[in-house]
Amino acid sequence: MGIKKAEKAIIVGIATPGIRNWQAQEHLNELARLVETASAQVVRHFIQRLRAFNAATLIGKGKVEEIFEHCQEVEAKLVVFDDDLSGSQVRNLEKMMPGIKILDRTGIFLDIFARHAHTAESRIMVEIAQLEYSMPRLTRAWTHLSRQVGGIGTRGPGETQLEVDRRNIRKRIKELKKRLKKIECTREMQAENRYDTFHIAVVGYTNAGKSTLTNQLTDAEVLVADKLFATLDATTRQIFLDPHKKAILSDTVGFIRKLPHRLITTFRSTLGVASSADCILEILDANAPDYKEHLKVTQSTLKNLIPDDIPRVRVFNKIDCIDDNRHEELKINYPEAILISAQEQIGFAELKGSLNKVYDRWKAQRENDMLEQQENDSLW
Repeated sequence: MGIKKAEKAIIVGIATPGIRNWQAQEHLNELARLVETASAQVVRHFIQRLRAFNAATLIGKGKVEEIFEHCQEVEAKLVVFDDDLSGSQVRNLEKMMPGIKILDRTGIFLDIFARHAHTAESRIMVEIAQLEYSMPRLTRAWTHLSRQVGGIGTRGPGETQLEVDRRNIRKRIKELKKRLKKIECTREMQAENRYDTFHIAVVGYTNAGKSTLTNQLTDAEVLVADKLFATLDATTRQIFLDPHKKAILSDTVGFIRKLPHRLITTFRSTLGVASSADCILEILDANAPDYKEHLKVTQSTLKNLIPDDIPRVRVFNKIDCIDDNRHEELKINYPEAILISAQEQIGFAELKGSLNKVYDRWKAQRENDMLEQQENDSLW
């Protein structure tokens, strides 16, 4: 059996007045990695500077024509936009570029999520996200009705069938959310049963090295790959901070810029592992050119998921890959952070020392709570 050739793709980014050229390029570089993670080959990329998005096609007509010419030249059948497209924009672009599949960043997210969903929970979350994404794009599936049936009566059957499909999708989403809610309740019960066990949640930008760190600390054998969203399911394993301090550590799905709010909401169940943790281990890629933006994305995502009073330990990973200037920059700007290399196990003593301090405070608080509970019980 021959090896299937990777689908050729052209990617398109947009630079608005609020986005500098280098930022637009960084965003497009990340999109390229997403497309490659989805097993396609990026053969060309375009960045268009706009004052405002085109309501019909997102980008200008001339740029669409230029992209289509390049598709024919390099035999690419896929064009991926870095910004979300509406259903009407997808239809308009497909008309202007016949034979070309049009996707946006969210569509690529969903393709990757579907590939990496292994548990029943993550499969449910992916299906919900796919169905919600497809709802405004359903009209494309019924354009054949207007061609087959002309004149009077065309509108009725088309709209009727379309509404049936939408109703079925809404029903399916409702059923899936009920199943997901049951899983969340089970997770909450498990968290309550682990009340006396110190729980650490590893969070951070995708591909920052969370799974590598989890493996090194726990021998968990979590999949490690130089790809975005290699980990989609939460993995929880036992860890000993020292011979007398047992804890559990959970690896979670990574964060990424431009992740639509509905996807964050859908994957709240997996991220819920972090919300029930006693300590957040926030990991960042020290070698990323735009690590500051990664930090902002992580902070904004956590804001609505994690209570402010949960202690956090910030870690910059991959310090074996950075130069002296970046090393000094991190030490000056983030003096509270720990610099490590999960791959080379550099900085692990300091990391465990920080986690031990959080553990000691947690243990003292637990003991204090138990004493108060005993005193209250004695009053009755």
